[in-house]
Amino acid sequence: MTRISQEQLYLLINLGQSPLWLAGADFSDKTLVEVDLSEANLREANLSLANLAGATLAGARLIGAELVEANLRGANLSGADLTGANLSGADLTEANLERAILCRANLTNAHLTRADLPFANLTGANLSQADLRRANFQGANLRGSNLVGVDLVRATLEQADLAGANLAEANLTEANLKGCNLTGADLNGANLIKSARTCPKRI
Repeated sequence: MTRISQEQLYLLINLGQSPLWLAGADFSDKTLVEVDLSEANLREANLSLANLAGATLAGARLIGAELVEANLRGANLSGADLTGANLSGADLTEANLERAILCRANLTNAHLTRADLPFANLTGANLSQADLRRANFQGANLRGSNLVGVDLVRATLEQADLAGANLAEANLTEANLKGCNLTGADLNGANLIKSARTCPKRI
């Protein structure tokens, strides 16, 4: 894995090389606040503990990337491909993940309070124990995802596909489940106060 300094990265950005090819690069523990990495190839890059608050990663390829406990508050990851990425413990508060691909991604204990994920693909993703309060999952694909113990208080799951998802012990208090698909989902011990009556498709 190639370790690239902040100075080298900003030099590449200033040279106008687009999209940047940074596959396998090591940016762990780097401060990259508001950096523009739109459409960059960051496949299998290491961004663990990196500060990417407010960064632009729209359309970036982050397949298999390591983003453990990374700070992505307010970051723009719309349309990014995070298939198989490790985002455990990452802070994605108020991040934009519209139409992002997060298939089989690890989001255990991640913070996605007020994050925007409409039409995102989270098939088979692991979000166990994640903080998803007020997050927007409208039209998102969460088929077969692990949502054990998640906090979805006042979250929007309108028209979301949760078929086969594991929502055991999840807190869905006041969540918007209008038109969502919960066919075959596990709701054992889930709190559905003020939300269950709005969802037409349940076990």
